[in-house]
Amino acid sequence: MNRSILHLDLDSFFVSVERLQNTELVGKPVLIGGLSERGVVASCSYEARQFGVHAAMPMKLAKHLCPEATVIKGDMDNYSKYSKQVTEVVHEQVPLYEKASIDEFYADLTGMDRFFGCYQLSKALRQKIIKETGLPVSFGLSVNKLVSKVSTNEAKPNGERQIDEGMEKQFLAPLSISKIPMIGKKTYQKLCYMGVRKVEILSQIPTELLEREFGKYGIGLWKKANAIDNSPVVPYTEKKSISTERTFSVDTTNVAQLNAILVGMTEKLAYDLRKSRKLTACVTVKIRYSDFNTFSQQQQISYTNTDHALINIVQELFKKLYNRRLLIRLVGVKFSHLVPGSYQTNLFEDSDKLISLYQAIDILKNRYGNQIISRAVTLNPKGHVPKLPHIL
Repeated sequence: MNRSILHLDLDSFFVSVERLQNTELVGKPVLIGGLSERGVVASCSYEARQFGVHAAMPMKLAKHLCPEATVIKGDMDNYSKYSKQVTEVVHEQVPLYEKASIDEFYADLTGMDRFFGCYQLSKALRQKIIKETGLPVSFGLSVNKLVSKVSTNEAKPNGERQIDEGMEKQFLAPLSISKIPMIGKKTYQKLCYMGVRKVEILSQIPTELLEREFGKYGIGLWKKANAIDNSPVVPYTEKKSISTERTFSVDTTNVAQLNAILVGMTEKLAYDLRKSRKLTACVTVKIRYSDFNTFSQQQQISYTNTDHALINIVQELFKKLYNRRLLIRLVGVKFSHLVPGSYQTNLFEDSDKLISLYQAIDILKNRYGNQIISRAVTLNPKGHVPKLPHIL
């Protein structure tokens, strides 16, 4: 049986949510991100994109390109709320779906043709999302995730597109190679230097040549250009979590040492989130006393995977939790309600300098191991531990 894979993408999601709150923003250029001169654009409206503005651009440059734009800091709590509303609609309507990010979904509709028709079902789902949330959404429908995602992008804004079975290569052929997911800036530049600008040309290059130039990634490029993608729709659940615990050989009440250990745990888990391209929306801290009584405290948060944001939450939870002043046998940290996402920093508050710093740290950890770099507090747990600032 041939597959039917639906891809849904909420158009300019952050901007669309802001426009629901303030209709005066409709039709106007909008920038969302850090308000300072060193801030970064998290999202922008289609009107702003016409001036050359794009996500992750320094806010100073974006305002120079589009001086008439309205600049908004953004509210991740509100965006998370609307994301969950859309998730609930999708959950009610389709049997198997994957939440690829805060504003992006895949659904496997294979076999649904005999009931209603996959395209009609997709159209009905899109209209239900629009009606119940007020958010514009586009979709693409084809035999695999790759072609569906590309067709969604071609259907934007607020549109829909179906690629009939057998027409996948023909659909991709005339498109720029920049339209293929996961082709970054450097790969794009190298392919252009090779004279490859269209997907059709990329699809005709021998795999041996692409593997020589790009390694195993080159084979993946060839498969994408030829519309080959057998990756499954991964069933979505918010119950997934990652955690770590530390049991002490000698029970302790050394708060400085406990803080240092919790910071180290949080650093490691936050790096694991970024490495696996995940975000967390719930933080839990656990302690076990010497009498084996165990207590935990958790907090719902906006989706994030940054060290400094998560460390602050963990420290606050520990302060609320540790009130018996008894010897502690174990401490633990857990991140749950995980969703896919690559928002590596809080683009509403963090500067491009901090974003670059996180990227550099992750590169070092990827190359030399998780222990290659860490905060000083974790290296000197017996010393004085000052309140952590909003910087590394």
